[in-house]
Amino acid sequence: METQAAKSSLHILPDAPAAPPRNAFAALRQFARARNPLERCELCSAELPGEHDHLFDPAARQLLCACNACAILFSGQGKAKFRRVPRRVELLPSFAITDEQWLSLQLPIKLAFFFHSTPLNRVAVLYPSPAGATEASFPIESWNELAAANPVLTQLEPDVETLLVNRTNKAHDYYRAPIDQCFKLVGIIRTTWRGLSGGSDAWANIEQFFTDLRKRSRRSSRASQ
Repeated sequence: METQAAKSSLHILPDAPAAPPRNAFAALRQFARARNPLERCELCSAELPGEHDHLFDPAARQLLCACNACAILFSGQGKAKFRRVPRRVELLPSFAITDEQWLSLQLPIKLAFFFHSTPLNRVAVLYPSPAGATEASFPIESWNELAAANPVLTQLEPDVETLLVNRTNKAHDYYRAPIDQCFKLVGIIRTTWRGLSGGSDAWANIEQFFTDLRKRSRRSSRASQ
């Protein structure tokens, strides 16, 4: 016997269409998953394309998505709160560093990025970890020795350009890289790392990150000149 509530609902919707077939629901779910959430400029809320600029807050070490107009406002303004992140990626195949020099930096892993921090008024080094970007201390004398052998290190734009180092799995790769790419690597490791060793999925994603970075980089032989 139908309840009164059921009868009422039938009276409200007497001409309700037939339910769509199950495959229609599947198609809708697939379409919903395929669509990316709309990205907007975090300063003016303008809609952003897939490839867009980033601004960096050196004090908070925070990245913001920005439209071209807002990004231009911060180009070349050294005292502004935000710094525009360049898009240049440069592979440094002639970067001069020995195994002993690397060990003298006393870093716990073989992935790291170095940049001049204006709030700290010194070079900072961070490495990606399952907990996020972790800052390490290192002997400044070791960095000065590297900078003397590799003048490119003195040309990095403060706060937003880094020396990105990958010495994992016998790699010896050194990049002049924008800081947003470094935090992208941090995000990959933070979201995919499992257990003590990371797991195959994490290492596959790390390898793919550096494959993509190498493809978009231009080679430079100026590192040790």
